[in-house]
Amino acid sequence: MPGTRKLGKTTAQRMAMLRQQVTDFLDKGRMETTVTRAKEIAPMAEKMISLGKAKDLASYRQALSFITREDVAKKVFDEIAPKYADRNGGYTRITRIGARRGDAAEVAVIELI
Repeated sequence: MPGTRKLGKTTAQRMAMLRQQVTDFLDKGRMETTVTRAKEIAPMAEKMISLGKAKDLASYRQALSFITREDVAKKVFDEIAPKYADRNGGYTRITRIGARRGDAAEVAVIELI
């Protein structure tokens, strides 16, 4: 796991949440979440895009073991990864947008560049 943020969850709950958020992020290309979650999602999403750039069966299976939906994994390999073929990392951007009204948590937008 890239960071050491526990996000108030057990390991299994945290990994399930992060897998789902990375899948949704790669599907839509943009997501609004808290800053700490965005900082955890970014390296995992970049790893999936790097696997997509490899274009071999082993990396596809490795991506499928993390991404929760097969159509999103296919999208990563067919559409997203070719866009970043000439780029060596840095596929995501985190922009802070202020505090959330309900609990004053700092919110950010994470998006594909």
